[in-house]
Amino acid sequence: MSNLVPKNLALTKYTLIVPYLLPVEIKRMMTTAEQRRKGDRDSLLIKLLFITGLRITEALSLTLDHLERSRGESPCLRVIGKGKKPRLVACPPELADSLEAYARRHDIGDHDRLFPIHRKMAYWIVRRSGERAGLNKKIFPHLLRHSCAIERLKQTGNPRALQIHLGHSTPLMTMRYLSTLGAEEALRIQQEVKFEL
Repeated sequence: MSNLVPKNLALTKYTLIVPYLLPVEIKRMMTTAEQRRKGDRDSLLIKLLFITGLRITEALSLTLDHLERSRGESPCLRVIGKGKKPRLVACPPELADSLEAYARRHDIGDHDRLFPIHRKMAYWIVRRSGERAGLNKKIFPHLLRHSCAIERLKQTGNPRALQIHLGHSTPLMTMRYLSTLGAEEALRIQQEVKFEL
């Protein structure tokens, strides 16, 4: 019986509501970030974290060499995630173009980090942009990963695809985003399921 307690506690961790931001709130953060001295860098970092769902360490280690463009396919990023596990992350063409244009403007070579800053500075950029945008929430880089996950689930309803995209080792990690979706989103997802008899 005592073996059940840790499992139940672990399961509780994955069913808690995950905090996240709406796309409109992230847009406000990007707008306020653009007004700073290093605004193009800060705004692009926020955009990258939200659209790709990268962890902050993954984003800060990116170079142009990580960007893959194959003919006829959408670009993707090759990243090394937690536990040194490689994965491909979807990168919309518009974001890939922004990353390349930013690198050209700032003479960043293909092997150089796009964001040569420390984690502490990245945390400050994200937090400060949230404060200046008037968001009355605790703002931190991983919140943008949560926001990406929620938005992807709302649009696709596919937790397995999300698990692969985020690089989660277990489905339980991804399922906590499902518990966050409201009853309305959950009902919409279920109504879209089609059965062929």
